[in-house]
Amino acid sequence: MTGLVVCAAVLAVASAFGLLRRRVDGRLKMRVKDGEKRLGAAELGAELGERATLVQFSSAFCQPCRATRRTLSEVAGMVDGVSHVELDAEERLELVRELGILKTPTVLVLDAAGRIVKRAAGQPRKVDVIAALGEAV
Repeated sequence: MTGLVVCAAVLAVASAFGLLRRRVDGRLKMRVKDGEKRLGAAELGAELGERATLVQFSSAFCQPCRATRRTLSEVAGMVDGVSHVELDAEERLELVRELGILKTPTVLVLDAAGRIVKRAAGQPRKVDVIAALGEAV
């Protein structure tokens, strides 16, 4: 009987953790530290968008990175003056450490001046990216 109770408790805790993780993963938010950081063409290796830039940190074998690439490319194509830049996290370790990126995909939404407006760790939804762009432009 004790084993059954322990098994049920572990299952309940794991389910709660999974639901919480699913709810938080990919959510675009602003970190206090991000407000003071600016990224330019030199750091990104590409020009910033006229109005905003979507920066994606990816890795080679990351499945959600592919879906995120499609989503960000679609949004950048829909909104004039917005560009999408994808960076390989393994090749840009200095920048990854400087920005505190812990997982891929991580998406940064930059305004026209290169200031980080929002960040998402995980695969963001298209509507959330569009809403974040509303704050950036």
